[in-house]
Amino acid sequence: MSKPLRIILIVLLCAVILAALIYVTMLGVLIWKVHHVPQSGDYDAIIILGSQVKRDGTPNVQLQWRLDKALEIWAEHPVPVVVCGAQGSDEPRPEADVMFDYLTGDSLRTDNQSGIFIPADMVLVDPTSFNTRQNLQNASALLEGRDVHTVLIVTSDYHLPRALALAEDEGFTATGVGSPIKGGWNTVRNYARETVAWLKYLAEKVFGFRLVVDAAQLTVRDMTVEGQ
Repeated sequence: MSKPLRIILIVLLCAVILAALIYVTMLGVLIWKVHHVPQSGDYDAIIILGSQVKRDGTPNVQLQWRLDKALEIWAEHPVPVVVCGAQGSDEPRPEADVMFDYLTGDSLRTDNQSGIFIPADMVLVDPTSFNTRQNLQNASALLEGRDVHTVLIVTSDYHLPRALALAEDEGFTATGVGSPIKGGWNTVRNYARETVAWLKYLAEKVFGFRLVVDAAQLTVRDMTVEGQ
C-alpha cells in the first residue's frame, strides 16, 4: 500500500471514529435531557405535535398517547388547544384533522374512549406543517391575538427536549409534558432518529443554515440557506 493511500485511510478512519464519538455523546445527552425535563408550570394554551396517521384514518399508538395525555391535562385546566401536522405521502388525511376529530369526538369513528372531549371552538388546527419548527411557527400564528403568555407542549418523551428548544427559538415561553412510547425496537429507532435531529439542530444553531434531513432514512437530502 502506498504512503498517500495509507494516509487517506488513516484520515478516513479518524473521521469515522470522531463521528461515532459525537453521535454516542449526543445520544447520551438526549437520554439525560429526556429524564431531566423541568416539571410543567402554568400555561395558557396547549400545543400537541403530530405523528403518524394509520391508513384507516386513525392515530397510530404514539399519536394516540400524545392525544390522551393532552386530554388528561386539558380536563384539569381547560385552555385553547393547537393541533399540528400535515398529510404525509402515506397518510389518508392531515394529522391535525385526525387529531381534531379525536379530541372533539367529531367523527363516526374514534378510538378516544376516555370520556373527555374538547369543544370544537377551543381546538385550533394547523394541517400544513411538516416538521417541529413549522408546527411551532404555525401554532404561534394561530395563537396570535389571544391572551397567551406560556404554552404547554405535548409530544412523545424523546421528542420533548428538542421541541422545547425550538419553542424558545421561536419566541415562546414554553413548558412541556412527554407522553410514553412503545418499547423495544421502537425506542431504539426513535432515539436514533432524534439523535440525528439534535445534531442537525445544533449544526443549524452554530452555522446558521438549515439542513433538510429525512429522519426516517437518516440521510441528508439537501442543504439550503433558507428556512426549513
